[in-house]
Amino acid sequence: MARVYMSLGTNLGDKEKNLRDAVHKIEEQIGKVISLSAFYMTAPWGFESDNSFLNAAACIETELLPLEVLQKTQEIERGLGRTHKSTGGVYSDRLIDIDLLMYDDLILSATSPSGAELNLPHPLMAERDFVMKPMAEIAPELVHPVLGKTMSLLLSLLIGDKLR
Repeated sequence: MARVYMSLGTNLGDKEKNLRDAVHKIEEQIGKVISLSAFYMTAPWGFESDNSFLNAAACIETELLPLEVLQKTQEIERGLGRTHKSTGGVYSDRLIDIDLLMYDDLILSATSPSGAELNLPHPLMAERDFVMKPMAEIAPELVHPVLGKTMSLLLSLLIGDKLR
């Protein structure tokens, strides 16, 4: 069994319902949700919007391989009403966003048969407080396999950088 960490976000519609529906679908299609963070209200990151986000992190035990998890999360997003993915660093409002952050301590760069890219650990996770706050809540001692630092330390470094 692998432990997969995911970030979930939404800034449209009934945000709490969107997150709960996504968690339910993840448990049905990917594996057992063994940890779920609180829901955090955050400002949009990387684009302007009047709609704030609700974000969370989850840890899932799965027997699926990384690209299979990616395929399932994309199917879940589409099933919950997401019609397009952010590409090329251009972000927009969305009903649901599920990002794979880590898959055990695997370091991977791969492309799925559908053409979707998967980079593990997520290359921007340590730069995003909306990812790091919930991650530090559910897995404070988890070590980032590239940066060699715990989630709690990465969060404190991120917060410290924002104060400077």
